[in-house]
Amino acid sequence: MDDAMKPPPIKLRSYEPSDALALLELFRDTVHRINCRDYTSEQIAAWAPDDLSTDPWAERFEGKITYVAQRGYTIVGFADMMTSGYLDRLFVSADCQRQGVARRLLRAILHSAADLQLTEVTTEASITAKPFFLAQSFVVVQKQTVVCRGKEFTNYLMRYVLS
Repeated sequence: MDDAMKPPPIKLRSYEPSDALALLELFRDTVHRINCRDYTSEQIAAWAPDDLSTDPWAERFEGKITYVAQRGYTIVGFADMMTSGYLDRLFVSADCQRQGVARRLLRAILHSAADLQLTEVTTEASITAKPFFLAQSFVVVQKQTVVCRGKEFTNYLMRYVLS
């Protein structure tokens, strides 16, 4: 491919409060276009409803370590972790799946966890995300049923042990 035709490289940066709306839109779009393979339309509507308010969404980033993946001026993914080592969210644009974005975001999160001298990182992975996390050396602690806006979901409590 001609260099002029190549998309700009993906860069990681820290989250800024002005990113909140773009991250909410990316989250909604990804759940509706990617996670719909493993969850019902009712579950998807409960997980990523159209009426999610930006303010509570933005508040969920406060006090967390959050990285944003950007290609040119477009945000293509994000990941956030509590300082306790709980990886809350890792989402990549439906248009950028299988391009190494999630792997890069996860590496940044794991590096931050090591800097905090944590011994492990945990997450609750969707059915869709479970294979990715397994490929990154996470192990399943347990299969779970969780409730979100009145709908039951299967997900997996997973753990990565930092060496």
